[in-house]
Amino acid sequence: MRDAVTNRFKVIGTRSVRPDGIEKVTGQANYGADYSLPGMLWAKVLRSPHAHARITSIDLSAALAMPGVHAAITSDVFPDLKAGMEDSGEGEVDFHDLSCNVMARDKVLYHGHAVAAVAATSERIAEQALAAIKVDYEVLPHVVDIGVAMAADAPVLHQDMFTVGLAEPAAAPSNIASRSEISQGDLAAGFAQADIIVERSYRIPTAHQGYIEPHACVVSVNQDGQVDIWASSQGHFMVRDYTSKVLGVAVGSIKVTPAEIGGGFGGKTTVYLEPVAAALSARSGRPVKMVMTREEVFRATGPAAAGIVNVRIGARDDGKLTAMDSEVILDAGAYKGSPAATGARCMYAPYNCDNRRTVALDVVTNTAKTAAYRAPGAPQAHLGVECVLNEIADSLDIDPIDLRLLNAVDEGDRAFFGAKYRAIGLKQTLEAAKAHPNYHRPLANGQGRGVAVGFWFNFGLQSSATINVHEGGTVAVITGNPDIGGSRASMALMAAEALGVPLETIKPHIADTESVGYNDLTGGSRTTFASGWAVINAAEKIVESCRQRAAALWEVDVETVSWADGAAVCAGHDPLTLAQLAAKADVTGGPLTASASLNAKGAGPGFAVSLCDVSVDRDTGKVDIISFTALQDVGKAIHPGYVEGQMEGGAVQGIGWALNEEYIFDSQGRLENPGFLDYRMPVASDLPMIDTVIIECPNPGHPYGVRGVGEPPICAPMPAVTTAVNHAIGAHLTTLPLTPERVLAALDSL
Repeated sequence: MRDAVTNRFKVIGTRSVRPDGIEKVTGQANYGADYSLPGMLWAKVLRSPHAHARITSIDLSAALAMPGVHAAITSDVFPDLKAGMEDSGEGEVDFHDLSCNVMARDKVLYHGHAVAAVAATSERIAEQALAAIKVDYEVLPHVVDIGVAMAADAPVLHQDMFTVGLAEPAAAPSNIASRSEISQGDLAAGFAQADIIVERSYRIPTAHQGYIEPHACVVSVNQDGQVDIWASSQGHFMVRDYTSKVLGVAVGSIKVTPAEIGGGFGGKTTVYLEPVAAALSARSGRPVKMVMTREEVFRATGPAAAGIVNVRIGARDDGKLTAMDSEVILDAGAYKGSPAATGARCMYAPYNCDNRRTVALDVVTNTAKTAAYRAPGAPQAHLGVECVLNEIADSLDIDPIDLRLLNAVDEGDRAFFGAKYRAIGLKQTLEAAKAHPNYHRPLANGQGRGVAVGFWFNFGLQSSATINVHEGGTVAVITGNPDIGGSRASMALMAAEALGVPLETIKPHIADTESVGYNDLTGGSRTTFASGWAVINAAEKIVESCRQRAAALWEVDVETVSWADGAAVCAGHDPLTLAQLAAKADVTGGPLTASASLNAKGAGPGFAVSLCDVSVDRDTGKVDIISFTALQDVGKAIHPGYVEGQMEGGAVQGIGWALNEEYIFDSQGRLENPGFLDYRMPVASDLPMIDTVIIECPNPGHPYGVRGVGEPPICAPMPAVTTAVNHAIGAHLTTLPLTPERVLAALDSL
């Protein structure tokens, strides 16, 4: 369902057919593993059998001597990059660490860490060649738990890593990469004003994004050093830039053609295979193809960070918050860079409170380097705050939505992280949640209800677009962001709206890195906002050119020409449609084309609310979701169907993280469940129909009111589910996932 909103649009807000739908459902779309080139070799990666070990020697000779093997490499082929964080669009990257993650240097830091790679004429020969590589290791003590990793006597992963952000410089290396703190007001005074104080510590497991398509690429390096890459990713410009850094070659020598993407959710915002394939192609003189197995995806790509979130909140008897104090500790995996600080900035964003503090710790462990997972860091951080707020509401006998409405931020309020909010729809979303029939459905014995709020900043960043109008009036809209959640449809809808032409005349395309201007990756809920804005700007240039061309044909001043319903209009003249003007391009100024680029500012933050009802079997501990309602302020729903899909998908992923999903390691630091059989993700039979409610509070920072919608939906489900389970069993479970074993243990302890 959708909230009624004044609609000034003609095509935006309609549920158009997906432009790439036929190709995808018929199997014609090309994903990363679908590409092949003449003379292509297959490459495989040798991965560490140890969680932490020093590499004392690697002997490739036996592998290279095998018939059919054309190249074999270790980290020796990659330049040693300078350590240090560099800005890279959506976030910062240490390219030294990235390079070491692509291929281990002196040490392996997790089970599955890449050690060497070979390229051969077949997959079978490549796998046989891996077995012929001789690697000697000195096994070292390992640590896979962040709580243990912070201990003074824990095995240290990096002898050159000293904690950044301490009051005094660190005297010894540590697994704590950094500490950051944000505070305001007087915490002691705030807690002194409180009538109730609730303090809890929550543990969140490592969880994988679970995208269906594994990482895959084909790379060809010619004799001139030109690198051509076909790859599945969330940003082919990112692939180009990161590969350039790791290989030490010029960006201009790399061209990346985007494949279709079978899911990413933040997990395909970095590179693992492309630099390796390029190095093998350069040495063999032949194209190289690489496709990860599902086990490799689980062991050696970036899951979401595990976390420990400590929360202490005080409130008056009337529900007004007086103090909030939290610590967010997130697992970065083998190399620094967890989203702990980002999560800490999100956790208080929905609320006003004069006295509050967050401390964020970034911790390394002997596990795969973590990556983004929709609103990186925010779901873990929100779990702590939202569950504690529900406890406060229970203790004060206040409706949990009323408690949030009392403390909710609104337009003009300053967020905890510093920004002043413009128009936002948090209160409208909470009010819609309170009015929803699912919130008033009576609960039976063994059932419980939970509510939670989620927040994400949303991003703008750099985007480019080109529009070409063909004779006959068809319009090519060319952008440079992979389509993950229906962005082709969004681009087409916005182009049609801006040009005033029928939607069926718009043909959206995603171009390679040499055919369109630079675009930051598809992440942070930025694509419809920023790339859509570039499309709007390019369309407005087309309209202006059409007005000028019509004025010249009519021999009138351009100021007398307007644009309406896809045509130039002037008193005393018959309208000239876009198709007619395109047909006259040879006499009015040449091909009708326009490009636009921008570094988009004004991204509107997004708020979501989750309502969850569960039923718990007290004999088995099994939790069933019996009702789930996702509500969200989306700004303006460009394509409501895809917005609802984002909301439903985030709900399912949050439910899975809360109830089932986790990485399980053995005593040697080896992942025990690297596959969809043992890594338990929700399937359709685990879920009810998910109700979605779209709230449209237009973002004043965008021409069409767009806010990003992909991140907030995953932020609130975990605390909503956790609270619902705790209400159902009358306990306070704080360690996720809420497996039947944990639920039964809690019931037995009552």
